[in-house]
Amino acid sequence: MNLIKQKNIVLTSKREFLADAIFPETEEKLPLIIFVHGYKGYKDWGTWELMGEMFAESGFYFVKFNMSHNGTTLQDPNNFSDLEAFGQNNYSTELDDLEVVISHFKDQKEVDSQNITLLGHSRGGGISIIKASENKNITRLITLASISTLDRFPKNEAFENWKKEGVYFIENARTKQKMPHYFQFYTDYENNEARFNVESACRNLSIPSLFIHGSADESVTIDHSQQLHKWTHNSVFRTIENAGHTFGAKEPWTDGFLPKELSEAVEICMDFIKEK
Repeated sequence: MNLIKQKNIVLTSKREFLADAIFPETEEKLPLIIFVHGYKGYKDWGTWELMGEMFAESGFYFVKFNMSHNGTTLQDPNNFSDLEAFGQNNYSTELDDLEVVISHFKDQKEVDSQNITLLGHSRGGGISIIKASENKNITRLITLASISTLDRFPKNEAFENWKKEGVYFIENARTKQKMPHYFQFYTDYENNEARFNVESACRNLSIPSLFIHGSADESVTIDHSQQLHKWTHNSVFRTIENAGHTFGAKEPWTDGFLPKELSEAVEICMDFIKEK
């Protein structure tokens, strides 16, 4: 099968950001899958390109993108070279970015605009849930190792220090960079707390939803997805045995194939979309 790859498409929200599309060469309209990366994620991390190819080879139009404030730039999309932008990120911005992506790709001539799935990983799962509850163009929701709440901020003394100093830093384990989080991140959450309530968003969903989690997730415990399933009426919960938070993937990824845990997850996703 001949795959078409459109790399580094420039889109604009509060600032410009990049998106990729991978899809088979065909005259047929294709189901659209939009992949939403998580915290400290980006579109070309690890195995996401291979994952997109696997979806495309099975007849899907797959999109992945860099959040506008994820710390990457147009010139350097694979590194966190703009930490100031990273520090200015918040949930409202991520939801705005995702809205731009949906609006752009649903109108592509190869896309079936009545068949759109959001696929979110980790924090991107939480963002996808909120967006799926708001945007009536979305026909299915899938999350991988999703969080069940967006209230993931420092607590108690750490919170008071953050409020006083205006910034706190998290070390990126892979790059060793000190990643800033300005207090505006919390202020945005506080000002939009009802909108950012993941439980409420789940309860408002009527579209088919699938929550996948690894049994050995070291970052977001499996009970998060179990809660999402409990809250969501028309939903399915699936466990990938022995899978960690990234389903066997890592950055960099040098193999030309997906780890078996992620491959299993993709197969489950594709079966779900075709059945629903």
